[in-house]
Amino acid sequence: MKEMLFKHGLVFNIMHQNWVQIMFRVLISYRCLDKDSILITGLCFPLLGCPGTESEQAGKSASCQGCPNQKLCASGATKAPDPAIAEIGIKLSTVKHKILVLSGKGGVGKSTFSAHLAHALASDTTKEVALLDVDICGPSIPRIMGLEGEQVHQSGSGWSPVYVEDNLAVMSIGFLLGSPDDAVIWRGPKKNGMIKQFLRDVDWGELDYLIVDTPPGTSDEHLSIVQYLSSTHVDGAVIITTPQEVSLQDVRKEIRFCKKVKLPIIGVVENMSGFVCPKCKNTSQIFPPTSGGAEKMCADLNLPLLGKVPLDPRIARSCDEGKSFLSEVPDSPAAQAYQRIVQSIQDYCSNRVTEEQSAT
Repeated sequence: MKEMLFKHGLVFNIMHQNWVQIMFRVLISYRCLDKDSILITGLCFPLLGCPGTESEQAGKSASCQGCPNQKLCASGATKAPDPAIAEIGIKLSTVKHKILVLSGKGGVGKSTFSAHLAHALASDTTKEVALLDVDICGPSIPRIMGLEGEQVHQSGSGWSPVYVEDNLAVMSIGFLLGSPDDAVIWRGPKKNGMIKQFLRDVDWGELDYLIVDTPPGTSDEHLSIVQYLSSTHVDGAVIITTPQEVSLQDVRKEIRFCKKVKLPIIGVVENMSGFVCPKCKNTSQIFPPTSGGAEKMCADLNLPLLGKVPLDPRIARSCDEGKSFLSEVPDSPAAQAYQRIVQSIQDYCSNRVTEEQSAT
């Protein structure tokens, strides 16, 4: 039976069991304690690690063998900065605050939070707010913001975003689809190109806040948005989770991603944090925090916990209807939790401006 064994980016076809055993022994004895190896069922396998397009070893290391982009990387062309980065820096120079909303996994309420954050900030009519949806394959912002069926118009200054209020603009790939049920089946480069176009070609105008709703995880879209915004001032990221350990485990990966790309973390928000009965006002834990929830995680990692938003069925209903939950039920415990979280984010942004002014 044919076995496939990966070593240093090369694929060896092993036709006989004795050769498989020999190669296993080689792998165990070779670089078993190396940082570039991984232990699987007691065996050490070298990782097929890409050195990165900006590395001096790009296109030259053993792991680059067989990669279709090897010649391009080896030529040094990938080390040249993308000219779009400077263009985006100029385009967004009129945006005071840029906030990314991240989550380690899907279904934790990231887009819901992004929408409510935009609504809350825009409730101050003296502020100009925009919400950018870069969840290319799952754009839910048009529905949540009550903008399904709207279309993007193009002018001499670029694409014009769709407005919810006079001071609240929205851009999403959902506006470019023929139907809300249309699937976006794209590979990474095409998604990255769309994100670049959103940042560079949309006529945002002068903004106080730009909120970027990202897809879950740490994939191409996240790397692209951080890279394209590298020439601008990004205030930081708000990370959304639920109390469950299965969600917190993915959030820890998201936190490591932020630290690796030097993206400041504004804080963590725990969604679905218990259910407050509207009659007796008692709180029930629907998703029990078996490992201490976001509060313990933030304490362990020295991160601010911005707040806990309890479950409220009216949040889901308002999102389906394209309405602002904060306006529909302003006195609910969930709405009050949102308001406290938004105030903390505003304070963080203001403090960063003060610190930067003091430093200069």
